Amino acid sequence: MRYLFVFFHRWVGLIIAAFLFVTGLTGAVISWDHELDSWLNPELHMASGTGPAKPSLDLATLVEARDPRVRVARLPLQPEPGEALEVIVFPKVDPATGRLFEPGYNQVFLNPVTGAELGRRERGQAWPITRQTLVSFLYKLHYSLHVPEMWGIDRWGIWFMGGIAIAWMIDCFVGFYLTLPARKTVRPGQPLAVRRALAKGWWRRWKPAWKVKTSGSAYRINFDLHRAFSLWTWGVLILLAFTAFSLNLYRELFYPVMSTVSQVTPLPFDLRRPATKHRPIEPSLTYAQVLDLARAEGGKRGWTDPVGALAYNQRYGIYSARFFQPGDDHGAAGVGPAMLFYDGKDGRYLGDRQPWVGTAADIFVQAQFPIHSGRLLGLPGRILISLMGLVVAMLSVTGVVIWWRKRAARISVRQKAVSAESMPAPVE
Repeated sequence: MRYLFVFFHRWVGLIIAAFLFVTGLTGAVISWDHELDSWLNPELHMASGTGPAKPSLDLATLVEARDPRVRVARLPLQPEPGEALEVIVFPKVDPATGRLFEPGYNQVFLNPVTGAELGRRERGQAWPITRQTLVSFLYKLHYSLHVPEMWGIDRWGIWFMGGIAIAWMIDCFVGFYLTLPARKTVRPGQPLAVRRALAKGWWRRWKPAWKVKTSGSAYRINFDLHRAFSLWTWGVLILLAFTAFSLNLYRELFYPVMSTVSQVTPLPFDLRRPATKHRPIEPSLTYAQVLDLARAEGGKRGWTDPVGALAYNQRYGIYSARFFQPGDDHGAAGVGPAMLFYDGKDGRYLGDRQPWVGTAADIFVQAQFPIHSGRLLGLPGRILISLMGLVVAMLSVTGVVIWWRKRAARISVRQKAVSAESMPAPVE
C-alpha cells in the first residue's frame, strides 16, 4: 500500500509542481494587489484637486457619453480622499455585427473632483505586459493561466486550475501519510507498559520529520525542507487547496455538492443561467433607481454603512449594491460587505448577502475567498498568505529536486549493474 502512495505522490507532485510554483509566487504578490498597483501606477490611482467630489452617478454618465460602446459595470460611490475613482466597464453589443464591441479597455480612472479621465486599461490583459497591466496580469495568471477562449468557452484555464487544486488537496493527505513512520505491531495481550513504550518510540521516530538538519548534505537539507515545511504548514496548505477548488469550480462542483450535503441559501446568481457572451441582458433600470431602492432597504434594516458601490452583471441581468465604509472594499477583515440584489429589468428585490448571517453552510460559502486571500484576518492574514505563497513555490522546487536526485541514483545503480554483467568472467 505504501508503494502505491509513494507512486501517487511522486507523479502527481511532478505533474502539478510547475503550476503550484506559478500560483504560489503569484499568490504571494497579489495579496498586495491594490498596494502594488497604486505604487506602480500613481498616475492612475492618485487624483489631485480641491473641492467636493462630483456625484459618482454623474461621472458614470460621463464615462458612457465619452464612449457609447461601453456600459458601466461597477461604480464606486465613496472615493477615498486623494484617490481616483476606478470604474469598471463592459462592452455593449455592436448593432452592425451582433457581437460585443472591442473597446480595448475595461477600466477607467477618473478624477472625482474634476471628472477628468486619468487613464484607461484592460485589466487582466495577457499581452503585452506593461507596468499598468502587470499586477492584473499576475492576478489572472494565478487562477486561470491566461488560457484563451476556445469554442466559445472562456473558462478552460479556470477549470484546469480547479482540477490542479483537487489533485493538490488529495496529494496533501498522501504526503502527510508518507511522513509517518511504520507502526510496530502491537500483539494482543501485551502489557500496557509495552504498548506505551511502542507509542513513545513511534513519536520518537516521527519527530525528526518536523526538523531541518542544517548540518546534513545539500540533498538532506532539501529533503528536510520539503518534509518539515509540509508538516508545519499542512493545515494552511489544505485550506488553500480546498478554497482554490471551491472558487474555480464553484458552479460546476462546489455549490452542487454543498447543496446536497447541507442547507445553502442560494444567491440570485445561483438561480439563473448566464446569458451567452454576445447576448447580454439589457437593463431597464438606471443606477440612480437602484441606488434609491438600496438606500431605502438598507434604512429599513438599520444598516449603518452607506452604499459603497453599485454593479450590474449583464450576463445575469442582476444589479448589486454593496454597503461599506470608504476604503473597506480592499483588505478589510471579515467575509465581505452586506449586499442587496435587484432584477435589472423590473427592479424586483432578489435577495441579500449579509456577512456572518445564515446557516453554517452559508457562512462556510462566504468564507471561501476571504480564507484563500487571507482577508478573513485582515492584514495578518494577508501577510500569512503571502508567506504561504513562497512556501508553496519552495515545496514545488524541493519536490522536483528530490525526484531528480532519486532518479539519478536509480540510473546510476542500473548502469553499474549493467557494467558488472558485461564484464568478462575471470580466467581461472
